[in-house]
Amino acid sequence: MSLSSLYIITGSSKGIGEALVDLLLEEDDSEVIGISRSKVKKENPNYTHLEIDLGQIEELIDRVGDIFPKKEFRKIVLINNAGWIGEIDHFGHLKDQSIKNIFEINTIAPAILMNGFVKNYSNQVNAERVVVNISSGAAKKSIDGWSGYSASKAALDMMSKTAQLEAELDKNGIRFFAVAPGVVDTEMQTEIRSASEDSFSALTKFKSLKENNQLSSPNHAAEKLLFLINNTDQFSEVLQDVREF
Repeated sequence: MSLSSLYIITGSSKGIGEALVDLLLEEDDSEVIGISRSKVKKENPNYTHLEIDLGQIEELIDRVGDIFPKKEFRKIVLINNAGWIGEIDHFGHLKDQSIKNIFEINTIAPAILMNGFVKNYSNQVNAERVVVNISSGAAKKSIDGWSGYSASKAALDMMSKTAQLEAELDKNGIRFFAVAPGVVDTEMQTEIRSASEDSFSALTKFKSLKENNQLSSPNHAAEKLLFLINNTDQFSEVLQDVREF
């Protein structure tokens, strides 16, 4: 009997995460573990849903042992897809709690899951192992109102690069990527368009992207991510952008 592939996907209840789950469940040999704070029911024996709020770090720490199955796989992939744009506003107007929450969701939770992945699967050398962290073009630029989002994604990029360096030094064979998915028509874009122009000077530009049908679909982004995951030998750099392949 051939081994199956395992995919662990955060933010699996909507957007890119849901699109990834649906595409992967079309493959009979793929087992998918979806993680989100929302309840999800899928009539597929290859799907397991874990209801975990990644904004509650202590809950994640308590549940991390449930996330990584202890058995042999042909391929093991962690996709840290869950993310939050955060409170869109300038410094001086931000709530202290929202500053804390955005780094917990966008940086600390992925770090805990990356740590668990390496801890559990570094010795499964016969399996292809890949970690994909969903980053953003905002990680490389200053955007007013987005200080937490840009900084938390920049931190995720550096964590990904450091993890890849460590994987090479430890010779464990794990590949790490941080991938900007482009501007995708998700709930996050709705939140962005609901901001005020005083808090976010590029508001008009983002509204026009929607009005002019310039947003890519979650399914398109998911297909691009799966292409990278299935062709890692074609990608030598950790930082990637789906608009470039």
